[in-house]
Amino acid sequence: MNLPGYPFTPQKFQVRPGLSMSYLDEGPRDGEIVVMLHGNPSWSYYWRNLVTGLSDSAAGKGYRCIVPDHIGMGLSDKPDDAPGSRPGYDYTLQSRVDDLAALLDHLGITGPVTLAVHDWGGMIGFGWALSHAAQVRRLVITNTAAFPLPAAKPMPWQLSLGRDSRFGAFIIRAFNAFSSGASYLGVETRMPADIRRAYVSPYDSWANRISTLRFMQDIPLAPGDKAWALVEAAGRRLPAFADRPAFIGWGLKDFVFDQHFLAGFRAALPQAEVHAYEDAGHYVLEDKAAELVPLIRGFLDRNPL
Repeated sequence: MNLPGYPFTPQKFQVRPGLSMSYLDEGPRDGEIVVMLHGNPSWSYYWRNLVTGLSDSAAGKGYRCIVPDHIGMGLSDKPDDAPGSRPGYDYTLQSRVDDLAALLDHLGITGPVTLAVHDWGGMIGFGWALSHAAQVRRLVITNTAAFPLPAAKPMPWQLSLGRDSRFGAFIIRAFNAFSSGASYLGVETRMPADIRRAYVSPYDSWANRISTLRFMQDIPLAPGDKAWALVEAAGRRLPAFADRPAFIGWGLKDFVFDQHFLAGFRAALPQAEVHAYEDAGHYVLEDKAAELVPLIRGFLDRNPL
């Protein structure tokens, strides 16, 4: 793959028998740890500029950046989930939380971390924080959620198409509709062609697009949905993190994680440092990397662990 701005050496960890998770572990081993969690349909590539900006200690303090590719995403294995598949995988939020816990245990990370989240990374990260709250000392939040769909927010039809429609599922698997579409619609400043290709490159076949669909199908909208209890519990616990430094960087042109979700985080974390941009979309770290990377580094430097 041609991956501009991603000069890293991904590492591999057998997160489950027969399943390899790819992850980045960049920066000084003794640096303060920042765990960066991507969502759907992106992968660790979303965080590349922040990893570069934080892990480099040439200009001062360096941070240790741990950035997994969730199973089915990025450079990680992409198993089938059909009955009898070997190795199989249950593409649910709980599986993602369990995988994150396994990775951090494997790396021996038992001390304080900064949790940086985007899209479904918010649900995964705050799901993990339900049982590791004491480790989470700082928050970096970008266009995500850690609570159910707000009552005032309609479910976007684009997500409903993939979540509830056989036709939507087909075009996602057959034509990479979700990843390809997000690479255009997720930004306000058009991505250079090589960057857009890097975003979509892991999802180059029907088999390799399974997780971009399963993430959508796992969106919880009501009690009884598999992920509902976990997301509802994360939402209830979110205000408990208000005593920790929090940074929010938000693209206001996101048609999914819009002002309704931003309002939810503002209410739960009233002391958070907020930078919201009218001219940025879902991939806010694409539209606003030049501003956000130094802002986030400054936030971490001012709030040491």
